Amino acid sequence: MALIFRTESARVPLWRAAFRRQAPDIEFRNWDEPGDVSEIEFALVWKPPRGILRTFPNLKAIFSLGAGVDHLLSDPELPAGVPVVRMVDAELTRGMTEYVVLHVLRHHRRQRELDALQRAGRWDAFATPTAPSRRVGIMGLGVLGRAAASALAMLEFDLAGWARTAHAVDGVACFHGPDGLGPFLARTEILVCLLPLTDATEGILDAALFAQLPRGASLINAARGVHQVEADILAAL
Repeated sequence: MALIFRTESARVPLWRAAFRRQAPDIEFRNWDEPGDVSEIEFALVWKPPRGILRTFPNLKAIFSLGAGVDHLLSDPELPAGVPVVRMVDAELTRGMTEYVVLHVLRHHRRQRELDALQRAGRWDAFATPTAPSRRVGIMGLGVLGRAAASALAMLEFDLAGWARTAHAVDGVACFHGPDGLGPFLARTEILVCLLPLTDATEGILDAALFAQLPRGASLINAARGVHQVEADILAAL
């Protein structure tokens, strides 16, 4: 029984050592040393070349090295009938939550303006509301979105969330579907995107969406780059 592994080359020794400790019965093979492909039953990968996974005829499962699986599902030659498993890891979730909280606070406390004043050697004061007066909206209420909402709720931000389907999250005003998107955006001063990448969400951060936000709103895209239409972001700025 063998597993094929693909990610940044610097991490290969770490993963190989972990498999020796935790799953010594599974032979760990790096992407560039597959050996007899008929022996490979598992793939643990991040962004493999399109079509390559079908060259392993006896795959039983494909594991994504991340919370997203869009890099796999976008492969038109993905082996049919082979389960695809995404990673839900406490450290990954914690790291994303820290990232979101950091940048929400940067926008909320106007840190970029403070940095500019510091560089200019000026000591100017300006008013900043406290968290209960700041309306933060989170697009995507899966594992990552809920974790970020929980952390921001502890700081007492005025929170809302939007997703494709209905959700109920403590401390979060929840909106869903096309009819809920407009009202959600209208009340959002800091917008956080944590949506999965699908055909429906690709390019969702566009001019039409930005036009529904209050003037001066901020965007934190912690999801995929192709969620955003960069030309529309530049135009909005």
